Amino acid sequence: MAARVGDEDGLGASAMSDVSAQSGAVPPMSGTSVSAVSLDEVREAQKMLSGVARTTVLEGSRFLSGLVGAPVHLKCENLQRTGSFKVRGAYVRIAGLSEQERAAGVVAASAGNHAQGVALAAALLGVRSTVFMPEGAPLPKVAATREYGAEVRLYGQIVDETMRAAQEYARATGAVFIHPFDHPDVIAGQGTVGLEILEQCPEVRTVVVGIGGGGLAAGIAVAVKALRPDVRIVGVQAAGAAAYPPSLAAGHPVSVEAPATMADGIKVGRPGEVPFRIVEELVDEVRTVSEDELSSALLLLLERAKLVVEPAGASPVAALLSDPGAFEGPVVAVLSGGNVDPLLMQRILRHGMAAAGRYLSLRLRLTDRPGALAALLEVLSEVDANVLDVSHVRTDPRLGLTEAEVELHLETKGPEHCAEVGSALRDAGYLVMD
Repeated sequence: MAARVGDEDGLGASAMSDVSAQSGAVPPMSGTSVSAVSLDEVREAQKMLSGVARTTVLEGSRFLSGLVGAPVHLKCENLQRTGSFKVRGAYVRIAGLSEQERAAGVVAASAGNHAQGVALAAALLGVRSTVFMPEGAPLPKVAATREYGAEVRLYGQIVDETMRAAQEYARATGAVFIHPFDHPDVIAGQGTVGLEILEQCPEVRTVVVGIGGGGLAAGIAVAVKALRPDVRIVGVQAAGAAAYPPSLAAGHPVSVEAPATMADGIKVGRPGEVPFRIVEELVDEVRTVSEDELSSALLLLLERAKLVVEPAGASPVAALLSDPGAFEGPVVAVLSGGNVDPLLMQRILRHGMAAAGRYLSLRLRLTDRPGALAALLEVLSEVDANVLDVSHVRTDPRLGLTEAEVELHLETKGPEHCAEVGSALRDAGYLVMD
């Protein structure tokens, strides 16, 4: 199993077992209990993070509240330092190292948020950091990791290869490997999000949070369930990278071969040993969402909430959109991060518009004569379809001597408008191919 480039925490099963052998990592513990992380440890982490991590805002969403039929609030970790919650766990983990371990430096492997969180946390604590990133990692993320103070080494095409390089570096130098989710200190740091939720919304009834390896969900569950056991915790995974449902059914972490999703931050092939036991006991439900639902959620957050959120961060909102009646309010949806490559954002937004029926691609044939294209565009103008792109082919073996083919990309107002556009074209005598 290989986790693809761009997978923030996507550790393959082989990489996961190798990680546990490295200095500073936690070995797999088949009998790990919830006591691996306590409420007191989360509270200590909160004190440690004072002045380091921001207490991110809790924003109400009128649209989602109307959809769910109860108040819905957005916990904006996309506005956290480094653009995600990851700095919380990374700082607590590195701060807990001995002086000797700090002197040896820390090392991490990631193509996303964990890289930046480790880089900033290490810089704040005066610890040397080295971060291995895949050669195809998005340039903005590579640049940000360097700017936060880490030495960045590009290695491998997939995260498994990058992970092995980081492990070898740890063996050779004695640097402490900072795992993205499978360590009690990391989970305690992420759990401070849960404490903030209870402080900001004491009446909360449901917390919805994305799950990759499980560190964030486990930390929030420890904090929230200890203080409010009546609050329901719902985890969300991308359907193409959903390792938790089969793992929970089996009673132990199992690997999902070749996870595939646009949501890099939760594209993890195998749950962590430590967070899995916590999620198993304290998280009430794990749901999955489709790629269409993820892209629609991202588009909604951008348009309605004016928030830039990465696909993993939008997963809780995707779950609300897919089944709004399943969540008792008040609901808090955790937007875990906002680090999204601009090129990926462009593709996701187009996909989201298509999923919402607001982007229509079609191919049709018309008679190749002067003014034919202008007449076609006039039909589209009459039905108020906004033309984004036109491709006009006049010479092709597939076409007759008097035929031309046109491919159109249109911005529409929704599914009903798409149907209206198709009907108008057919009524005007055009042969719509796709």
